[in-house]
Amino acid sequence: MNESALSAALATLQTRIGQEVHVSDWLTITQERINAFADATGDHQWIHVDVQRATRESPYGAPITHGYLTLSLSVPLRGLVDVQKPIVPGITNIINYGLNKLRFPNAVRVGARIRGRFTLQSVEQVAPNVLQMTEQYTAEVDGASKPACIAESVMRLVF
Repeated sequence: MNESALSAALATLQTRIGQEVHVSDWLTITQERINAFADATGDHQWIHVDVQRATRESPYGAPITHGYLTLSLSVPLRGLVDVQKPIVPGITNIINYGLNKLRFPNAVRVGARIRGRFTLQSVEQVAPNVLQMTEQYTAEVDGASKPACIAESVMRLVF
């Protein structure tokens, strides 16, 4: 364990509480991505995967993404899978610990673009080599007044 890296990370992150710490690039939601998510989860509800019926019958006039797909995109939108750009130096692993709150106030139609905004809410040391960090994830929909997802994500940073 690298105690100095953990201490430095804790000090750095504590100065950023309440601040927006990351804004992602825009990501276009494709029908292929929705279909792959439906296959992975077994959720093939027509409003997501039946293009003709969703266009004809849904209140959105098109298929929409699964809410949990929008949530799961927080990981790549935050850059948590990029080992070349760690949140702070010295991290050996990031573990999704859970959610405190989750809402889906707006639908994401196929072809829409979303991006993630991340605000640091809290950070604390919870074990000798672990920090627990809570961020608010807001998935914005390009051109929409309401976000698609707002979640308080809890992560454990292992040093």
